Amino acid sequence: MDNRIIKWLIVGLVLLAGCGQVAKENSENGRLNIVTTTGMIGDAVTNIVGDSANVTALMGPGVDPHLYKATQGDLQKLTNADLIFYNGLHLEGKMGEVLEKLGKLKPVVPVAQNIEDSKLRKVPEFNNNYDPHIWFDVSLWIEAVKQIDNTLQEQDKDHAAYYHNNALEYIKQLEELDVWVREQIATIPEEQRILITAHDAFGYFGDAYGIEVKGLQGISTLSEYGLRDVSELAKYIVDHKIKAVFVETSVSQKSINAVVQGAQERGFEVTIGGNLFSDAMGEAGTPEGTYVGMVRANVNTIVEALR
Repeated sequence: MDNRIIKWLIVGLVLLAGCGQVAKENSENGRLNIVTTTGMIGDAVTNIVGDSANVTALMGPGVDPHLYKATQGDLQKLTNADLIFYNGLHLEGKMGEVLEKLGKLKPVVPVAQNIEDSKLRKVPEFNNNYDPHIWFDVSLWIEAVKQIDNTLQEQDKDHAAYYHNNALEYIKQLEELDVWVREQIATIPEEQRILITAHDAFGYFGDAYGIEVKGLQGISTLSEYGLRDVSELAKYIVDHKIKAVFVETSVSQKSINAVVQGAQERGFEVTIGGNLFSDAMGEAGTPEGTYVGMVRANVNTIVEALR
């Protein structure tokens, strides 16, 4: 993290503690000021709080959370927040120091914190940490939503019942989504259920819904790939006669293009099956700008290309 950013954070926190108290004033007026890192978390919070709180997601469409650095504008939003939600499991790698400092002064909650270790994917090449992409298994995302619900009830008891009722309704939608995803993936012939993307973000998706997943890069887009990685993946595509590979909206298409070219040099044509939303949702105001819409769009794209 840039030392200038840390200094701005410290100055901002001192000013807030000494005189501003903006977040506290917002809370006393009946509206929590909530900041989230990713859009997926922001969408979950919005579904629970409705219009009873102010919700700001720092990372918009096409933003890669692995590489994201907090700006001075972000720091002002974080400083003025009553409550901060982030994914955890090292997803927001470059924001870790800022979140840690803020956690000493206000509730800063990782939504993945109560998911059992046995349900998480440990990845040796990710410094033996757990895979942070929990939202690709809808059943795990339900657990994250429950964490958000419990935290909101604790922090804003006046609206606790309202939050909980909204959370239950949202969880019902997610349970229906989980069933739908299983049904759709099952329509792909078993030998064609192989999902190849730019980075290894879809591991939970593969485990939950019965589709093999391979990514050129590792769990984090900070990891690098080499010619050997491209060559091995291209050979795998040819050997398994895979019909399509996929690009991601938050990752450069360059890496997948190299794999497609590698397959072509081996005399095999593989198409790009479409864009998948991986670490960020779509544009606000579109179906893909919600978690449910994003998941549906991904599944439709995968099924259409591989079936």
